[in-house]
Amino acid sequence: MLAVATLALLVTVALALARAALGPTVFDRLQAANTVGTVAMLLLALFGFLNGRPEFLDLALVYGLLNIIGVIAVLKFFRQGDLGATEGGQAGEEPQ
Repeated sequence: MLAVATLALLVTVALALARAALGPTVFDRLQAANTVGTVAMLLLALFGFLNGRPEFLDLALVYGLLNIIGVIAVLKFFRQGDLGATEGGQAGEEPQ
């Protein structure tokens, strides 16, 4: 049963990579990258379960959080054109 779950996750990664390569917009590619990150998190958790190593679940959770933060940063960059405060001012302000 676990082999079937691993195979299903690997098929999902293959489909997400195809979507990333063929996606017509940047947001389709970003969604595919997020999907690959989520599936990698699930594979880490499954690998830890198969080998009796519960600390892999902690690694999977940290990887999932980094995945979410990365997606939010990329979305913010595409929406606002920058990721943070400009030199000498608040974020989004023009320098004087």
